[in-house]
Amino acid sequence: MLHLGQSLRRWFTTATQKVISQPINKILIANRGEIACRVVRTARRLGVQTVAVYSDADANSLHVQVADEAYHIGPPPSQQSYLRADKIIQVAKSAKCQAIHPGYGFLSESVEFSDMCQREGIIFMGPPASAIRDMGIKSTSKAIMAAAGVPIINGYHGEDQSDEKLIAEAQKIGFPLMIKAVRGGGGKGMRIAEKEEDFLTQLNSARTESEKAFGDSSMLLERYVRSPRHVEVQIFADQYGDAVYLFERDCSVQRRHQKIIEEAPAPGLSEQLRRELGEAAVRAAKAVGYVGAGTVEFILDKEDLSFHFMEMNTRLQVEHPITEMITGTDLVEWQIRIASGERLPVTQEQIIRRGHAFEARIYAENPRGGFLPGAGPLEHLSTPSPNECVRVETGVRQGDEVSVHYDPMIAKLVVWGENRTQALDSLIARLRDYHITGLDTNVNFLLDLANHPYFRAADVHTGFIPQHFDTLFPPVVVSESRLIQAAVAVVVNELNAALANGVASRGAFNQFNDANNFRLNHVAIRELKFKANDKVNTVQVTSSDGQLKVRVNEGEWRNVQWKNLQDAERFSLRCTIDGVFGNFSAVISPEEVSIFTDSGKTDIQLIPPKFLSIAGDGGAAGGQTVTSPMPGVLDKVFVKPGDRVKSGDPLAVIIAMKMEHMLKAPKDAVVKSVGGQPGQNMAKGAVIVAFESEETKEEE
Repeated sequence: MLHLGQSLRRWFTTATQKVISQPINKILIANRGEIACRVVRTARRLGVQTVAVYSDADANSLHVQVADEAYHIGPPPSQQSYLRADKIIQVAKSAKCQAIHPGYGFLSESVEFSDMCQREGIIFMGPPASAIRDMGIKSTSKAIMAAAGVPIINGYHGEDQSDEKLIAEAQKIGFPLMIKAVRGGGGKGMRIAEKEEDFLTQLNSARTESEKAFGDSSMLLERYVRSPRHVEVQIFADQYGDAVYLFERDCSVQRRHQKIIEEAPAPGLSEQLRRELGEAAVRAAKAVGYVGAGTVEFILDKEDLSFHFMEMNTRLQVEHPITEMITGTDLVEWQIRIASGERLPVTQEQIIRRGHAFEARIYAENPRGGFLPGAGPLEHLSTPSPNECVRVETGVRQGDEVSVHYDPMIAKLVVWGENRTQALDSLIARLRDYHITGLDTNVNFLLDLANHPYFRAADVHTGFIPQHFDTLFPPVVVSESRLIQAAVAVVVNELNAALANGVASRGAFNQFNDANNFRLNHVAIRELKFKANDKVNTVQVTSSDGQLKVRVNEGEWRNVQWKNLQDAERFSLRCTIDGVFGNFSAVISPEEVSIFTDSGKTDIQLIPPKFLSIAGDGGAAGGQTVTSPMPGVLDKVFVKPGDRVKSGDPLAVIIAMKMEHMLKAPKDAVVKSVGGQPGQNMAKGAVIVAFESEETKEEE
């Protein structure tokens, strides 16, 4: 355990050591995707050249295209590319870079990488290795924080990691309790044990995930606060011993212990509490001789607003743009200037907070499927228009692939308003403008979340999603109006294509008026079939008296008028059904129609005519298989053909987007076959384990 005197001596030594002062005109970005593009943008404005690195999977990625230079560093798995410190250092030296910006994730909090940069004479654009080491080990960080007068939460942070010791300490703390990886971050290696009988199962699961993510299975235990808020403070320190805080962010609404939406400043705090949080964060930074951008995370009790140190992220955070929006700063510019030896550009008193900002993380994932991460092509991608109050932070374009090998984040949507209500309304409007097809995303969920009355009232905590699960995930029902819109979109899209090609329509329509109206043959009826609401729906389209007539499932004919809307990026229509009009956009593929309205995206399966259908093999019979719920890597297989398993027994582990997912037996059965070997890439829906049929079991 460190005492206050030791911490002060460490700070004095760091503050008085030789300051690195060297102009930086070329930096290597040891990262990929959105953050690499973000660093390039500021570096280019400052006249600093940038060097990107990329794996095989990222050869055509946006960050490779926007950097001044780019170097290949290995195969797709991050352990063979973005985590290869030796390769990255070699590239930095070859490209004559003075500094390396680590971004976040990967090597950004690696003590070894920081030390290696120093040995090679390359500036690491982050804190000293000693600060990363102290803050990266949660048990050490809590001891330092306690000595510096920063409140910490009750728990066990000791070195004895035996099951017996951890069980005994857990019993002392009481249940529920939090199990955390000592070197953890990003929700990895984190589990909650609700009761004592769950403890060992959750402990072993956290150990396994931590070992894979961080190469260390050491755990710490903490009292679990039932309704905590996650509030973090952005700090910045220079090499001369000065440090400031740039106010706080609220990151309470999370899924899988990972942030999904953040806002700044945290709502509902008094100015005194904001100051106490900021000053505690600065004490934390100075206690470890911090330099550069960092974030001190606190658990804030929702009831009494007491706060306790949780951890310090010794890097730039994913959600840093909302801090920039409310303070008018560019934190990447600060990183470059501080790393080159400049002093902080402002004092604490000069940092002014203005307005409110939100960041929504747009992920390739399935919220209704437990937020399972996904992967696949961005077949259609159109985004809100950026301006001084709206930022779209991304590293992908239409046609790019979200890779199974990396984090599934597609983009960060950042908005600013004069106050929280204005900013939230802007967020909702911009989410409606985010149109993606080709893979599952969380955009609809973010819309429902942002519109939720409790979220609008800022009544947030880390258990928000489980508490409001039923209202956040109401049953999905495709209305008759949506089916009509889908049918009109298909028909009008065909008409537009025919007009664009100068071809007279044959069959379904045979008369055209203009690009905004047409008449179908009075006798012809166009019939479309859509699968929605767990059934096949028939939609018929014809014309009468110069307007469309549409009916669904042999119901009443509805009068429909339509008009093409002028939108360069989207196929958008105004559709009036029995006098009620609404605007929508559509993306049409051979298999699906996606309708985008103010309430979000509705995907409707389009069933091709029989003469276009291709007969399939019917798939696996009788639900006798366990399949991969997402694209991933088969990490472990616990069974072999002939094994008898009981319902709930573990069968295999899939690793996707750095997360471990256990596949379990759905029933008592006999294993017939295993569909892959450890280390093999598995597509979504690939058969992992097949069982013997019931008939075969009976014959035995």
